[in-house]
Amino acid sequence: MSRAQREVHAVVLAGGAGTRFWPLSRQAWPKPLLQAGGERTLLEETLERASRIADRTWLICGKDHALPMRKASGLPASQVLVEPQMRNTASAIAWAAHRIVRSSPDAVMTVLSADHRIPNARAFAAAINRAVRAAAREDVLITLGVKPTRPETGYGYIRLGPEIGSPHKGLHRVAGFVEKPDLRRARHWVAGGQHLWNAGIFVWRARVFLDELEAQAPAIARALAPLEKAPLRGAAAARAVARVYRRAPAEPVDKAVLERSQRVWCLPVDFRWSDVGTWKSLAEDLGVGRNVTKVIDGEAYLCDSKGNLVYAGDRPVVLVGVSGLAVIDTGDALLVADLERSSDVRKVASLLREAGRSDLL
Repeated sequence: MSRAQREVHAVVLAGGAGTRFWPLSRQAWPKPLLQAGGERTLLEETLERASRIADRTWLICGKDHALPMRKASGLPASQVLVEPQMRNTASAIAWAAHRIVRSSPDAVMTVLSADHRIPNARAFAAAINRAVRAAAREDVLITLGVKPTRPETGYGYIRLGPEIGSPHKGLHRVAGFVEKPDLRRARHWVAGGQHLWNAGIFVWRARVFLDELEAQAPAIARALAPLEKAPLRGAAAARAVARVYRRAPAEPVDKAVLERSQRVWCLPVDFRWSDVGTWKSLAEDLGVGRNVTKVIDGEAYLCDSKGNLVYAGDRPVVLVGVSGLAVIDTGDALLVADLERSSDVRKVASLLREAGRSDLL
């Protein structure tokens, strides 16, 4: 198989708990299975995008969500990897890379998140295909960077280095990864044009990633090395993965590999993207503004109320004289939150446990 004809495998990460999307997102019903303002779930949208660019798609999820994820994805059981415990994204991606290499040693893998919203699937596919062509030829790790549309303080950023040049015009070396900024710094970065949102979308050859994991995060590489020869199915396979995960350090792939590697390139993209991390980010993605309220489900009545996000569920919701709120009614629980503080919703889980209301988690 020539470099230009390598198989492409899409790996969809669906292991997050989605605690900032309570009460819609629960332990038994994670965020990727939500309809976030569209007719399809976030997982369905992600799998459709994956089908545009991949010869085979894999899904990685936690054991608590394995049954609904398997059912919702429709993927063969052999392509749904169930993590026995959470070890963050470096281990999850490495496990998928080991599986891909065993069936297709030269394959390119693209790593996607199951809870992103990307309305323009055609632009997404064009960008991934462009990155795939570069990754098929070069021993590099490619990350997509989204051109910012606002000074967002909730995202990490990529600082662009020099352009690669022919035959990979438009791709850049990465000068650095930077954490979530304060508002002043975010405004400066957006104005400067050299910083992009870190979308957490990656493209590389599976073997190149495993080699770089060994170089940059040897403890993780050593822990997962037994997967090279472990059984692929049945109880023996589950036991082998459980042993590996007990020893594996828990690190995100950004910190474990990308921030340390000298092989990282970035492809800037300008399609609309949101990681749908909070009710605020969903509201912005759906167009909620100072004078615009969005009702994503059910029946709502608004009296002098603007700039809100409403999920009404099975009973009418009435807003009078309020703005900037997320009002989420699921019947058994009601959330009313300031959109500007919607990231604090993750604290609800601790409050409910302390109150003995684990039934609401």
